[in-house]
Amino acid sequence: MEDDVLIKYVDVTVSHEDQNILENVTFEVRKGEFVYINGRVGSGKSSLLKTLYHDLPVTQGSATIFEYDLTDMHLHDVPELRRRIGIVFQDFQLLSDRTVDANLQFVLQATGWKNKAEIQDRISDVLRHVGMSEKGLKMPHELSGGEQQRIVMARALLNSPDIILADEPTGNLDPETGASIVELLHNIQESGTTVVMSTHNTNLIQSYPGRVLKCDNGRLIE
Repeated sequence: MEDDVLIKYVDVTVSHEDQNILENVTFEVRKGEFVYINGRVGSGKSSLLKTLYHDLPVTQGSATIFEYDLTDMHLHDVPELRRRIGIVFQDFQLLSDRTVDANLQFVLQATGWKNKAEIQDRISDVLRHVGMSEKGLKMPHELSGGEQQRIVMARALLNSPDIILADEPTGNLDPETGASIVELLHNIQESGTTVVMSTHNTNLIQSYPGRVLKCDNGRLIE
């Protein structure tokens, strides 16, 4: 792969449970880009993103992310791949029985961090980055939807990923809060992290322009 090409798909078929969702998918994503995956609900956006972190296998075509071949992925390489990707889910997926700090600490410890002072410093850094410095001792249910999504973005940033994948990150938010989340993602991209975001909301794309790939009738078109 060229040095600045992080993702390269050529004639990839995206399928789930033996049903083809997208066919002949060909695209590249370069370092530092902000890329929207646009399309109506059910058009294959989330499935495409899932192939990028090997939650869905790629069985046809050529697919590489970083130096990994997604068509021939060894199980022991998957955790290392996922450490280089930050994932922002629509439905937050925060652990409801522990504080924000404890949620973030859990992720760091699960990915090999051991030094308590370094863990706390990193948590403070990412919370400050997303404007949530005062929320570390809150429980998830004490936060608004927009605040929870900012915590999810902090979680995605913990291991300084090369790419942020955001799957309909504004889907459960009101328009104003959703716009603030997309603005934050653009700020993250401007600091050097590549962002790939799926959305069916064309208003957001018009307000915060980026490169657009569209899922339409089983195809990905630019």
